[in-house]
Amino acid sequence: MAAELRVDEITRILTGTVAPSVGRAVDMGIVEFHGPDGEEVMGRMRCPFRIAHDVKAVLGSADMRYAQKGAGPQAFDKFRMIYDARTTTFNRVLGELRPCVDSVTVGRPGELTVSWEQAFRLEVFPDCSGRIEAWRVLVRGGAHHVFPPGLD
Repeated sequence: MAAELRVDEITRILTGTVAPSVGRAVDMGIVEFHGPDGEEVMGRMRCPFRIAHDVKAVLGSADMRYAQKGAGPQAFDKFRMIYDARTTTFNRVLGELRPCVDSVTVGRPGELTVSWEQAFRLEVFPDCSGRIEAWRVLVRGGAHHVFPPGLD
């Protein structure tokens, strides 16, 4: 039997968490969440994604491709990309608002949408036809849920 994605478990892990920060590890997007009982939860994206507020994209994975003005040839390694500037600004907003996750949707083939209070949402779009990890939701020191399933 093929591994299945545990949508109910992903929803349970994320719902009610607070989203305090967004960042990156090399070219992988990371959203951190804090659970009501102090657990650390993360969303890690290796595929295209964006964070939107209402109808406007606030941040997108493609922002990692463009250096800030005057950043120089080592901009990516020195975290001086447009993505880095926007995460700095966005993290201040998250720190003030402390938005709580109110819904999670996992669609086919692997789209993930995590909606937060104040009309924010993370939208993840797997775009590889192979068996390459597109995204992962994990509890630090606990459960890991990977798309596509069966890669853990």
